[in-house]
Amino acid sequence: MNYKNITVAGSGVLGSQIAYQTAFKGFNVVVYDINDEALARAKDRIMNLKPHYQADLGATEEEVNTAYNRISFNSHLSEAVRDADLVIEAIPEVVQIKTDFYTELGNVAPDKTIFATNSSTLLPSQFAEATGRPERFLALHFANEIWKNNTAEIMKHPGTDAKVFDEVIEFAKAIGMVALPLQKEQPGYILNSLLVPLLDAAQMLLIKEIADPETIDKTWMVGTGAPLGPFAILDVVGINTAYNITLAKAQATGKEEFEKLAELLRTEYIDKGKLGRATGEGFYKYPNPSFMQPDFLKN
Repeated sequence: MNYKNITVAGSGVLGSQIAYQTAFKGFNVVVYDINDEALARAKDRIMNLKPHYQADLGATEEEVNTAYNRISFNSHLSEAVRDADLVIEAIPEVVQIKTDFYTELGNVAPDKTIFATNSSTLLPSQFAEATGRPERFLALHFANEIWKNNTAEIMKHPGTDAKVFDEVIEFAKAIGMVALPLQKEQPGYILNSLLVPLLDAAQMLLIKEIADPETIDKTWMVGTGAPLGPFAILDVVGINTAYNITLAKAQATGKEEFEKLAELLRTEYIDKGKLGRATGEGFYKYPNPSFMQPDFLKN
């Protein structure tokens, strides 16, 4: 593995984290997004990561500033990937958006460039042909709060070159991740194969008016000892991501409960700017959500 220049395409919650973690470990990083407004938000997100690295990892002020200075920002895709050894895609979980992106990326990226998708639920084989280089394409999936929850799931599709697979495993280790190779495609990888059914079940309980988010989370936390309940996890993931995944399920299955959930997430949360922890409010209000209060788990 001889990667030096990394481009992260998509500067949302996780894209920004991937970019900063990669820069923190010494790589040159370009953050790409569709316009300067999106990039301005990305700069704020990344700046806000500095105190987390200092508090959680014991990083010095010099280290967090040096990491930030390794990052540049560009809204022109051809310029953003001009020197890229690896492009990590972290754009919305919408099939057509990803397909169009990979078609354009394949046309402008250097021949050497490896492509990796951070998609949470979609398979790399869905986009392999659109990339124009299926043998140099695979999935590289991270968990939220990447500096602490440092998993990297590396998943190949049937056409991925074995050398590329091994190189991306080494890259994941180089940026401080616990590398977790998946030998076959699996929707949701390992982490989300376990997590998504929990989140779906919690949201179905809400839609059916069985209980409110706090009661559902409290049940899970008391019953299992987990530090977060499913709705607190959804706030970390981001309501936009939850909405896109739910909308895709509604369109694929036609099931009324998914349509109802997508409508709820859109009208009661997204339209009101309640996008989760990153915006200060989702299912809970931050920085002092009720589930962190000392009496939350008591009667």
